[in-house]
Amino acid sequence: MSFDLYLKDPVTHETLQLDTPHQMRGGTYAVGGTTDCHLNVTYNYSPHFKEIGPDGLRSLSGMTGAESIPLLKGVAAKLKDDKNPDYWEATEGNAKAALLQLVALAQMRPDGIWEVD
Repeated sequence: MSFDLYLKDPVTHETLQLDTPHQMRGGTYAVGGTTDCHLNVTYNYSPHFKEIGPDGLRSLSGMTGAESIPLLKGVAAKLKDDKNPDYWEATEGNAKAALLQLVALAQMRPDGIWEVD
């Protein structure tokens, strides 16, 4: 199980696009990159996302990219840097890496609204 996080246009609700493809990788990724403002994050990291809100990553739904940046950075700052080369390992470092990728997306499109599936 995993979470698909998208930054959407607040009017059309279409997934926002970037000018150039990003190479961010989560539980799934697009070979060659994608211009979609999207990241898939494994459910394995859920215990590390409790401080985001009562529903973890789902608490981002409806928040703008701009609103989410300080929250995501704050939670990431409290996590260890024990990143494991195995993406699926539920280390704090792996969860932190996912949060920092979400920060990067939010910084590129602060006008977007998060939708979490």
